Parts: sequence; structure tokens; C-alpha cells
Amino acid sequence: MFSIETLVPEAGRVDAEGLRAFDADALAAYVADPAHPWWRRRPCVQALAGRVPERRVAALVARVHDAQDVAEVRIALLELLADRAELLGWLRHPDRRQDTSYGMPEAILKARGLLGDRTAAGELATLAAEPWPRMRATGEAGLDALVARYGARAVLSDVGDARPEDRVFRVRMRHRAGQDVTDALADPDPSVAHLAQSLLTDPDRLRARLRGAPTIEAKLWAAYALHRLTGDAAETRAIHASLGGPRVEVAGLDDELRAAIVQEYGHHCEERSDPRWRVEAICTQPPARSDEDVEREEEERLGRATAALTAAGLTPRPPVSCGHYHRQGGGTYHVIGLGSEDSEVHVSTLGPFATSHSPEPAARAALEAAGFRWITPETGEIRVTGLCVYYFGGRRPLDVSTLLFYWQD
Repeated sequence: MFSIETLVPEAGRVDAEGLRAFDADALAAYVADPAHPWWRRRPCVQALAGRVPERRVAALVARVHDAQDVAEVRIALLELLADRAELLGWLRHPDRRQDTSYGMPEAILKARGLLGDRTAAGELATLAAEPWPRMRATGEAGLDALVARYGARAVLSDVGDARPEDRVFRVRMRHRAGQDVTDALADPDPSVAHLAQSLLTDPDRLRARLRGAPTIEAKLWAAYALHRLTGDAAETRAIHASLGGPRVEVAGLDDELRAAIVQEYGHHCEERSDPRWRVEAICTQPPARSDEDVEREEEERLGRATAALTAAGLTPRPPVSCGHYHRQGGGTYHVIGLGSEDSEVHVSTLGPFATSHSPEPAARAALEAAGFRWITPETGEIRVTGLCVYYFGGRRPLDVSTLLFYWQD
């Protein structure tokens, strides 16, 4: 004899098929009792899709209303009860702004969209332009529900086009309707132009756009999209040269630092990055190297650093990756501890760069004599403008020190 406890014996173990075959009334009663573990109640909610007992609706709605209940259950219930018009007044109440449980603000907005609340369109557009995939998908689902109910023209009118996120939605709707969105490459906001280039699939149309694009940025986005489609770096370099080799100039950032940073981050920078960085990364891409060659170079660099520190009498400990040092994550440097003290030096994987949180004059002298470049606080503080890189939840320009010695958990 099956029970909910046997079908969900522990968190993460769910017999979804068994729950789908379980009595709907019993499932709903289980969900409505907050004394049961949330990790059992949530899959029970999901198993109720399309078969919610009418007599249990009020009790389930009460669980949605209870801010003390677990957000994961409430979010699943909002998805389940998306056709219940009686929820709309509660969803639109100003008090919902105070409900900041993880995922709830986004789930509330999506539910408003699913229930046809056009006043949520602007906030849904903002959510749909978020860089986090989960949040973006939630916003798009709410907007798509509004479009399905009222039509794209009505929702576009609700949203307008004043903000970048409004224009992101507009580009998405135009593309869905089969319209050409090449003109959006000239949008002044990089996130809008980035979306537009990602949707283009015709190399010949992009080449034509290159001739008539109104701004350097639009031409660079066209070149970037063209390279995405063809992989022809020679053509991209020729386009870049014909435009005068435009790049983001950063005061104090010399060619050695620039080359290391652009190759590590320019290819996969965040949406709001200046297209100059993206195209520069393509145009300056060095010949491909095997993983073995990269590993061999890194071992040589670390061996050279260790030998130099040893010769200086600093008794270095074996190098460890920043991920191992922090016991999680990864990044672009190794840590070499010095002696039995807390002093240490960092050696970048991006080139012959070294630094430390403290001055370490003896280590600096030894490493510089061995061909390393010591990154001083003055150099490390140079902010690389226009290049947005993900870092602990943010997506913004970082300084040289963070980029050369990057760690992310």
C-alpha cells in the first residue's frame, strides 16, 4: 500500500508517477497542512496539476496567503492555481511588496500575468530582461500569458519603449512575428543590441547592414553576429580594420594587461558589455593551443615562481589553485604560501603576473627577477570600463586585480 511518505521517502527522492496516480483529495489535504515537510508538500502540489479538488481550493489558497509557509510550496501553489481569479485581488495588494521570500516576488508577478493583469506588464518586462535565467524565464512566461490573452499590440502598448527592458520585449515580439530586427543593433543599450544580434541568422543581411548601420556600435554588433554565424575570424578582422580598429580605451591599461584580460573575458562577457571588447577578442585571438600545452606552461610558470622564492630564502609551500585554497569554486590564480607565516603570493594563470595582499618586498624582488610582473595596488585598481564580468552576483566592470586574480565560489 503506497502512501505519500513512501512515494516521497526523503528530500529529492520523488516517485512523480506514483503521486500522479495518488488520490487528488488526499494530496490536496496533505498540501494544506503546513505541519508536513515542505519537500513532500511541493511534489504533491505538482502532482495535482489539472485535478485540483474544488472543495480544497480555499484551503490551498490559504497556504498561498500565509507568508509564514515555505516559499517553495507557495510558489508551486501559485503555478497550480493560476486560473483562480479570486487570487488576483490578493496578488495586486500593496502588501505583496513586503513579501520578499526567495522567489516570491517573481512568482507573484508571473501569477498576475497568468491571470491577465495588464498592470503587471511593465514589471514583467523588467523581470524578463534580468540576466538570471530563472528570473528571465518567469518574466517571459508572465508576458507571454498576457500576449496570449490580449494580443501583442495591446501588451506592447502597455509596456512602451522608454526603457531598455521595454525594448528587449519589443525586439522579442517583433522577432516572434517574423519581422526583421536588424535595426535594433543600433539601440543605444547593449542589452537590447545583444539580444537582437543573437536572433539574426542571415549572413548576407548582416553584411548589408554593415554598409548602412548608423553607428560604430551597430556595425560592431553586426560583425559580432556575422562571426557567430560564420566563424570567419579573417572577415571579422577585415571589418574591424575598415572601421579603424575601434576599442575601449582604458587609462593605464597597457597592451600586456589588455591582451591577457581581453582573451580571458572578452569572448564571454556579460550582455551589457561594449561590443568593442567582443570584437577585439575575436580579432586578437591567438592560435589555438592544446590543453596539454596550457597545462605545461602553467606548471613551468609555477615552478619558476617557486624556484625564485626558494632561492630568496622564503621557503614557499607548494602552489594550490584558488579553488582549492578557498575550498570551493575556481578562478585564475594559484596561491603560494611563504614559510609558516600567513604571508602568501598569488600567481595568475593569465600570464606572468603576481601580487599579494601585503607588500612582500622580498617576494616581489625575487619574482620580478624571475620575469614576473608585480601588480601594484595602483595598477590593480584600474577599472576596465565597458567589460562587464560576472562576479558574486554582479555583472559589471571590474578592476585589473580582480580580473587577473579572479575567484568565484
